Amino acid sequence: MSEQNETPLSAHHVTSRFPWLAVGGVGAVVAWATYRLLTITSGGHPVLGVYLCGIALLVWQLASAAFDRPVQASRQHAAALAAARVAVLVPVYNEADDILRANLASLLRQTHLPAVVSVVDDGSTTGDYAVVHDWFVVAAESAGVAVRWERQANGGKRSAQVAAARTCRDVDFYVTVDSDTQLDARAIEESMQPFADPQVQSVAGTILLTNYDTNLLTRVQELWFHSMQKVDRAALSRFGAVLVNSGALATYRPDVLWDNVDDYLGETLFGRPVHSSDDSLLTLYAQQKGRTVHQSSAFAFTHMPTTFDGHRRQQLRWMRGSIMRSGTRFRELSPARFAFWYHLLKWLQYAVATSAVLVLAASGAMFHPAALLMCLLIVGAVQLVVSLPYLTLRRSDQSLGGRLAVAACAPLLAIWQLTFLRALRWYATATFGNVAWGTRAAVEVTS
Repeated sequence: MSEQNETPLSAHHVTSRFPWLAVGGVGAVVAWATYRLLTITSGGHPVLGVYLCGIALLVWQLASAAFDRPVQASRQHAAALAAARVAVLVPVYNEADDILRANLASLLRQTHLPAVVSVVDDGSTTGDYAVVHDWFVVAAESAGVAVRWERQANGGKRSAQVAAARTCRDVDFYVTVDSDTQLDARAIEESMQPFADPQVQSVAGTILLTNYDTNLLTRVQELWFHSMQKVDRAALSRFGAVLVNSGALATYRPDVLWDNVDDYLGETLFGRPVHSSDDSLLTLYAQQKGRTVHQSSAFAFTHMPTTFDGHRRQQLRWMRGSIMRSGTRFRELSPARFAFWYHLLKWLQYAVATSAVLVLAASGAMFHPAALLMCLLIVGAVQLVVSLPYLTLRRSDQSLGGRLAVAACAPLLAIWQLTFLRALRWYATATFGNVAWGTRAAVEVTS
């Protein structure tokens, strides 16, 4: 194992009043920039409505996130949750041995130890993990954790997840983790707390990057993922309306899976089996049954691509899955649910923003230097505010300088989202029918 993988990782957030300061700051900057933009363009372009809608949504998210605090079960419920039997499901395909071992080692460090860890090798072609298997069986037995380890013909992540779950049906909760993920020692314990509410069906954790400091791309991804979770997902969590759990760490009541297992395994698009967007589908099942929430104190650390090509392929797969899943949500979510209307609002905002860009481009106003500068100023200011929560994060493997270096990537993230990721999303929209997994025939991320 590498030195990085041998060291346990942990994280926590410190209390801060940043959202209130941020709302005021972004309001002042955006109001001035919008006024200047209207002056330059004579106020006749649809960009005004787009900005106002986007800023209103941002203010709501920040105000909601300002009150976001990790759920802590009452003493009465905490005792019951502490006694709950948890199974961790670990589907594996072409993972590097040292990364898988780091994943499994982190499960044995949990303050709430799982009753069972079920590993299913989904027909890996790069090795049989014999050394990792032998080590883990001995280490788990010493910790009092039961192990289920199977190998099956390649059938995709969903097939491997269900196969893993079938080996341990007599548990109270399922924790799903990706094989390249390490958990904070309190991750399972913290993930359990929201289940004191019987309406809660799933809990999403907070995902950070194991390899965040590899290069500029991984720093940008670290900032982006944290911002989405701490602001957007935290705001949705207040309404029990989280739309997508991360595969790196999510916890479910078992009925979420078993009541929908045939649909989960048999989903098709245009007559072809779907092998992506599994986490969003499980979250949808949970949303149909009750509340889906986020626990900001449950941390997981996962590997992300370090090259442009790997990043592009991952984002393209996620975007195609998101577009496909949108249709499922509109069909399956009740209009009585907050999640339905929020999802509709996001799509309307995306459609209007795209139309505004096309209108501005056609009119030539987009290429007016002063107008372009104001647009970039607004986008940059908004991204800076959304990124501010990163300064409240404390990682065990990160110095103050490292934290500031990640936060300083906010302008780059804004430009990346405005240019490359927006263009990639348009391409994904046009090609969303490609439902293949689209990644890794070989080990893609190594330590």
